[in-house]
Amino acid sequence: MKEVSFSDIAIVSCGTLSLELNHLRKEGFLDTEHLFFTTPGLHEDIRELERQLIDRIKKAKKRADKVLVVYGGKFCYVNAYDPLRTMKTIVEEHGKGVARIEATHCMDMIASEEERARIAQEKAGLDKVWWMVPGWIKFRHKVFKGWDKGLANENFPRHTGGAIVLDGIGYVDQYMAEKPEELLEYSDWMGIPIQGYSVSLDRFKSLLSDQANALHRR
Repeated sequence: MKEVSFSDIAIVSCGTLSLELNHLRKEGFLDTEHLFFTTPGLHEDIRELERQLIDRIKKAKKRADKVLVVYGGKFCYVNAYDPLRTMKTIVEEHGKGVARIEATHCMDMIASEEERARIAQEKAGLDKVWWMVPGWIKFRHKVFKGWDKGLANENFPRHTGGAIVLDGIGYVDQYMAEKPEELLEYSDWMGIPIQGYSVSLDRFKSLLSDQANALHRR
């Protein structure tokens, strides 16, 4: 993968992906000094999501000429009050110096639809899978804010293939070693087993690089 610099780019992301982005900065792939995060799980509260996202973009633009938004387009922001207002609309309102990663949601940033289909076949056969990334474990109580056991029972058990965490940072193995009882409690609350699946962050890096290059060409 050809290296690209992020030194003149500020990144605005859903906090759910803060683990991966901080990992990439620590390893040197992201050479930006500016990471801004919204509260994890705001897809459940799109008005607050929009408020925080716009606030973070404005703050980011004060630090850098270019801003890369790490948010999915299709599923992260669904505005029932104004269906024509989309994540694309919000980003475009801030000018050519702001771009968004090309993915539908955080899981799609880590593994493509084709890769997820392969993983699901390997781990669950024909059964339906509930996909997660490590942030869905670390920030569980924010991602599922307001969910009770009844709502959990309505949503998770239909995923008979269980929950698979697309883990590019070794988080699940460490969590299982340090807090096995919490993971078991989480699994019991969901009503399905949870397992980690080790993946690389190559797709994530590629998607970030594509938009960084696009910003540099503008």
